[in-house]
Amino acid sequence: MARKKSKAKTIIIVISVIILVSIIVWLMLMPKGNMSIEVNVGKVERKNLTMTIQAVGNIVPEVEVKISSETSGEIEVLPVKEGQEVQKGDLLVRIKQDIVETQLDQLKAVVEASSMDIEVRKAEVERAKNELSRVAELYKKEFASKQELDRAKAAFDQADASYRASIYRKNQAVANLEQFRRTAARTEIRSPIKGIINKLSVEIGEKVVGTAQMQGTEMMRVSDFSSMLAVVDVDENDVVYIKIGDTARIEVDALPDVVLKGTVIEVKNAPVKSQVGTQDEAVNFPVKIRIIDKENRLRPGMSCNVEISTETRYNVLAIPIEAVTIRDSKKEQEKDKLGEGIRRVEEQEEKKPRSQRAQSVVFIKENNIARMVPVKTGISDKGYIEIIEGLKENDEVIVGSFDVVNNKLKDSSLIKVAPPLNMKK
Repeated sequence: MARKKSKAKTIIIVISVIILVSIIVWLMLMPKGNMSIEVNVGKVERKNLTMTIQAVGNIVPEVEVKISSETSGEIEVLPVKEGQEVQKGDLLVRIKQDIVETQLDQLKAVVEASSMDIEVRKAEVERAKNELSRVAELYKKEFASKQELDRAKAAFDQADASYRASIYRKNQAVANLEQFRRTAARTEIRSPIKGIINKLSVEIGEKVVGTAQMQGTEMMRVSDFSSMLAVVDVDENDVVYIKIGDTARIEVDALPDVVLKGTVIEVKNAPVKSQVGTQDEAVNFPVKIRIIDKENRLRPGMSCNVEISTETRYNVLAIPIEAVTIRDSKKEQEKDKLGEGIRRVEEQEEKKPRSQRAQSVVFIKENNIARMVPVKTGISDKGYIEIIEGLKENDEVIVGSFDVVNNKLKDSSLIKVAPPLNMKK
């Protein structure tokens, strides 16, 4: 009886062990994450994609002339005001020069003195020339020494040099006089273009300074509002894609219901650097965009947002941008599974920056399993990204949610498809 009880007990234990082992084996064999992950699915489609770059900036006139004084004096006449329209040739300002007559008389006196000096030097040359001829004749007849001839020659050379120097001084004095007269004529400044007085910085009676060699006080600016630009700063990583002739959409903050068309006319080579935070320095490049559409309400300084179209590709394979994420390569993931031993063996590989080990990947749906597929991407627009390698048309790709694609999904994860996601049009 005791033996039968012992045998029954043994059978129960064996059955319990078998059940326990079966449970363990089942747990080991089932895919990681026994809870399936709910995902949204879309398909690889053919689309036309246009790559765009966004930037912010300001509206400026394409032509703007700074009006500066080229003479010193007091503003005597100022017939314009800020915002006024002027025609080419209109009087903008008249300056009353300081001590003009006195300076003019002084320069004239220098010219006259130079002329008199020339006559004196010319007479000295004639005397030295006659003396040289006389000594030369005596030297031929051996009535004068070689030293006397050399002295006469040196005296003539010196007189001739002084004469030439006096001519140079007179020419310089005449040039100074003419320059002063031209400067005096600049007391009246007229508009070089048709435009608007965009900025007025002086008033009647105000003193201004300036010379012909160096521009002086900036008095005003005349701008041609018939052609306006959007000048934007583009990040160094984006500016390499922009070229002359690219089209752009311009939205002006002050005109919320208006979208203007434009064309890139200039990409600056010199960067504009600005401090971001405490250490990082942002490097941007100014880009000029000519506004094609006419809009009379535009004013210099208005803020604007610009979208520049840099490239269009037609009939390419594309998927929603949110389907693409950055992950370590499969080799890296397998190494993580193998444990610490393998990581120590490949220690040198681990020292590489993550950016060199990571790659763009997409998760495709195979039945109820997510498969991680490396892809090579191309250009993108606001919603879709081009797939150059890794997928084919009509492949089902997992497009969401964001947390699922970027964090939760692993290669071979169990998935269940949520109600169909409306693909973007």
